[in-house]
Amino acid sequence: DQLKMLAESVGVMLSGDPQERDAVSLAQKGIETLEKAGAQIKIIDTAGRHKDENSLMEEVKVLYRELKPNSVFLVVDATQGSAVARQARAFREAVPYGYVVVSKMDGSAKGGGALSAVAASNARVLFIGVGEKIDDLEPFVPRKFVARLLGMPDLDAILQRFAEFSKYEKERAKAIATGKITLLDLKEQLESIKKLGPLSKIAEMMGLQVKVTGEEEMSVDRWINIMNSMTMEELLNPDIIDSSRIRRIARGSGVTPRDVRQLLYAYKNMKKMVKQLSRSRRVGLPPFS
Repeated sequence: DQLKMLAESVGVMLSGDPQERDAVSLAQKGIETLEKAGAQIKIIDTAGRHKDENSLMEEVKVLYRELKPNSVFLVVDATQGSAVARQARAFREAVPYGYVVVSKMDGSAKGGGALSAVAASNARVLFIGVGEKIDDLEPFVPRKFVARLLGMPDLDAILQRFAEFSKYEKERAKAIATGKITLLDLKEQLESIKKLGPLSKIAEMMGLQVKVTGEEEMSVDRWINIMNSMTMEELLNPDIIDSSRIRRIARGSGVTPRDVRQLLYAYKNMKKMVKQLSRSRRVGLPPFS
């Protein structure tokens, strides 16, 4: 169920049958289904197994022999530390994997030991998992990893994320620079920030020792949710939002009228700030920098 939810969240096709007990048959049927659907890349996700589970290790050998995959990935748990070495060697004897994914790197002090153990297997660490979301699966770059351990900012990641963030529509950017800002502009900017990742992760990439609370993360989500319950007319002309509209928006977004008023109050303050910036001719600055 978790795999299904993850696949659906990113629009990836998933083929599986909970009733099928034969791993090879299940994989072959899945490949056939995905090929008919036009999938170019197919990933077979096998059940987790321990090196001492002989029947499951034998199953991996059969899968490899029958499916003849282009690449094989071994996923290991960082919390196992240097004990990962034994697991890596056992799997190497069963299947010639070439790549490794190390999960749970965010919550384990044993991550370095796990990486060292994997390196001893001569396999390449391709990704590390630093959280539970799709965006938390990161390409493993040794230099960046060491920088993170030392509390240094990950400048490459910052530039990459903000390059995506800075793709504003030119006309809208000009309008904002002149002090004309709507709730639609605010909504799209908040959504762009969310695409960068959690606020706590952005702070981490910048090397900031700032603790972003769960409530602060939720506030951004709450505001976006509130604005999603507004009509386009309300987003473009917030002045028309009266008490009855506030109650309707609150019901539609599952919040209280007070939450909606807080958003409108914050929007008015931001609008004042943008106008002040435009008057001082600082049009080169992003409105919420």
